[in-house]
Amino acid sequence: MIWRLLRSLRVQLVLLIIIALGIAQFVSLWLFADERSLAIRAALGFEAAGRAANVARLIEEAPADLRPSIIRAANSPLVRFDLGTKPLVQHSDHSDGGLVETRVRALLNDSYSRDIRVELHQIQGAILPLPNLSHEMTEMHLAMMRGELSAIEMNLSISIAGGQWLNVSTRFERPPIQWPLYSMLTFGLTAMALLVAVSWFVMTGLLGPLRRLAWASERLGRGEDIDALPERGPQEVRELTAGFNRMQDRLTRFVADRTRVLAALGHDLRSPLTAMRVHSEMVEEDETRESLVATVEEMQSMVEATLTFAKGLSGNEPMQDVDLQSFLEALRGDMVVPFVLSDGPEVTVRLRPNAIRRALRNVIENAVRYGGSATLGWISAEGEIEISVTDRGPGIPTAELERIFDPFFRLEESRSLETGGHGLGLSIARSILRAQGGEISLANHPDGGLIATIRLPVAET
Repeated sequence: MIWRLLRSLRVQLVLLIIIALGIAQFVSLWLFADERSLAIRAALGFEAAGRAANVARLIEEAPADLRPSIIRAANSPLVRFDLGTKPLVQHSDHSDGGLVETRVRALLNDSYSRDIRVELHQIQGAILPLPNLSHEMTEMHLAMMRGELSAIEMNLSISIAGGQWLNVSTRFERPPIQWPLYSMLTFGLTAMALLVAVSWFVMTGLLGPLRRLAWASERLGRGEDIDALPERGPQEVRELTAGFNRMQDRLTRFVADRTRVLAALGHDLRSPLTAMRVHSEMVEEDETRESLVATVEEMQSMVEATLTFAKGLSGNEPMQDVDLQSFLEALRGDMVVPFVLSDGPEVTVRLRPNAIRRALRNVIENAVRYGGSATLGWISAEGEIEISVTDRGPGIPTAELERIFDPFFRLEESRSLETGGHGLGLSIARSILRAQGGEISLANHPDGGLIATIRLPVAET
């Protein structure tokens, strides 16, 4: 059942949409988390740079005895200040610290006359919080960061009037991505339910016309009369449906025109043949009269056989669902030629009863005529019914197994109606079966004789 669902185009399209959106959302979330982390670290870096610039300006404007107090007041658990004679940063990192230096200069109204050095570097491996944090704050910090500390350390050295340097050290950790399980679960289930519902509704509008088209194609192949399909769905599906309707109309008119031509031909031939028969009876010489009458009768028989062949192609009889075993038992009771009916599974087939009866009668009579007997059985195989008609005759040369279905082809070359018909029996049977979505094939039996295998579609439930 699951495999059948996965083979459905509707399910495959819905799964494809879900997978594609899931991948897109994952990539978006990853990019968002990275951008969020960069934004937070940039904000922290700019905040530390602003504090450093303000402290530097305050130190330069305050008396010298107040500078230690200013440094103590500026220190915080996350940013540490120190005033000394040597810079903490020996070489400025202009690639990563250029924005921080620019911000400090802008806040100090300085145009590159002051020496400002910035150093940024990633702290690798397991790290601890800043050493000047209290024990309680350290525990809280570790809990908030879930024990995963990945930080960037920034050192800043700003030259102060009087030959001193203001050294600033700070560290800002990469904040972990927060994954609230309940919120993510409810969001995922809600989004998936909504997506499946919308996709299923859209796919129904797309695949509904395709299903109707497949249904109509199957029945058209069986020779059933199908009304023109409504043109619904997307533009491409509408064009496909319109093309199918045009094809069906052309095929119907083609078969109808050919049937009418053959019927008219048979009707027109009957009158001159009847007149020839009357004139033949008026011939006085017995031998000549009998020869002419036999020839005219053979021509009339060929015309009737040709018309029967044409009727097998027309298919005006409506399709019906019939029980196969009851149908075959009724056929055996109606036929003059006896045959053996074997047991088979209980199955219902969709067919035109009179046409299929004619096709089976031709095959069985052919088996009895050339093989001496006929045994009929059936099995169910992959949505089809296989009916086998077996005889114990001499069989047919392998090269002739397909040619035997050609109209007017006979293996018996005497052309005598006493030893064979006109060569239309199997042709009529194949035309009837193919018009209903079936098929017939011949094969030589390994133990002698011939097997005719007839395939018919099972009625849909």
